[in-house]
Amino acid sequence: MEDVVVVIGVRGFGLPIARRLGKGRHLLLGDINAQVLEATAGALRREGYKVSARVLDLSDAPSVSTFAEDVPQLGRLRSLVLTAGLSPRMASADRILEVNLLGPINLLDAFLPLVERGTVGVLMASTAAYYAPVPPEIEKLMALGDRAELMDKLRTVEGADTGLGAYWLAKRCNQLRVEAAAPAWGAKGGRIVSVSPGIVSTEMIHFEREVGAPVDETVAGTPVGRIGNPDEIAAAVEWLSSPDAAFVTGADLLIDGGLVAALRWGALQSEDPQDVSRQAV
Repeated sequence: MEDVVVVIGVRGFGLPIARRLGKGRHLLLGDINAQVLEATAGALRREGYKVSARVLDLSDAPSVSTFAEDVPQLGRLRSLVLTAGLSPRMASADRILEVNLLGPINLLDAFLPLVERGTVGVLMASTAAYYAPVPPEIEKLMALGDRAELMDKLRTVEGADTGLGAYWLAKRCNQLRVEAAAPAWGAKGGRIVSVSPGIVSTEMIHFEREVGAPVDETVAGTPVGRIGNPDEIAAAVEWLSSPDAAFVTGADLLIDGGLVAALRWGALQSEDPQDVSRQAV
């Protein structure tokens, strides 16, 4: 039986992660954009990878469940990596919550039955989660609450009706859902982690720069002083997915060039969540 590596979201981090994790395994790629998905799958096939590709909509639970049902037909689940998502200025606040918050919940629900000894899941969160304005009483709901109650409560949080506020809340929820999922994954012999990238050179970040986010100013204020490369995130995901990281689960790995440290202890400042005009993601 073949080992299967599932990568959902083929742009940005998805392609370098697929290249690192897919060697000698069966890659199952998922994305909402059929054209981009097939182009990426074709490029990987030309490089010698074994690839299957399926269109899915993360925000639609039945679509995610149907996608997950394909995995046992290909082999056993070794790695599940979610990189897909929307940035603060790419969609409405409601759509960002549907994709970035409900999407990962749908994914965790659909894939838990496929977890076995050695399976590793990696969800992309964000540095935004580290300064998300989340009231403590809502964090438990983010980790364990059902979808309807969670969405109702989130809409009472100040800033949740903005793209940036919705993004921050969703990414914090991703971290907390991973923490809460770790015991169930561990009972089946699997591990689940999240990764919080800083500002990395992807199409999403280029879009944010073009529509007014202070990407370059923020990067200049970080300790590393440069933008990240997608393969640097892929390298971390490769390590987390390997036996070398066998003691790591239910945790978040911050890979941000020191952005959060600068926001907390340096001269770099974050604006109020209501003022989205000067925020980077």
